[in-house]
Amino acid sequence: MKFYNAQDYQPQCEDRFRHYQTCIHEILPLSKIEHIGSSSIPHAMSKGDLDIYVEIEQAQFDHAILALKKFGFVEQQDTLRTNELCMLISPHEEVALQVVVQNSIFQFFLSFRDKLCANSQLVKQYNRLKIHCLDSDPEIYRRYKSAFIEHVLQMD
Repeated sequence: MKFYNAQDYQPQCEDRFRHYQTCIHEILPLSKIEHIGSSSIPHAMSKGDLDIYVEIEQAQFDHAILALKKFGFVEQQDTLRTNELCMLISPHEEVALQVVVQNSIFQFFLSFRDKLCANSQLVKQYNRLKIHCLDSDPEIYRRYKSAFIEHVLQMD
């Protein structure tokens, strides 16, 4: 695994986010589209990938997934999939969409981002976790990352 310092990837991710935000808004004009993940958090290290949050009404969930698939995204197979969450990825570049139903528990993507954006010490802890996992198996990294996210979400 390789992680990049914020200044080495965040400007490009922000440009890519704006592009995708415009395209997704054309396909799903009633959706809420937000930049999430490490690339949306100042000073956060990242693998350089882009994560996008797409929030939609429950009644439009299946339609939204189908529309995004027609746009070229494919459903991620090795991750949680419910009737309120679907992760889609681009086969051409490292972009993931978290398609989330409004008012679902999966709004935690925004809460996590917001908590780190508001607390530079949490960002430093998150970066240290990533540095610690540089030579680790990706599954070990995912476990540490999940525990960290859970810890942050439980904070007041």
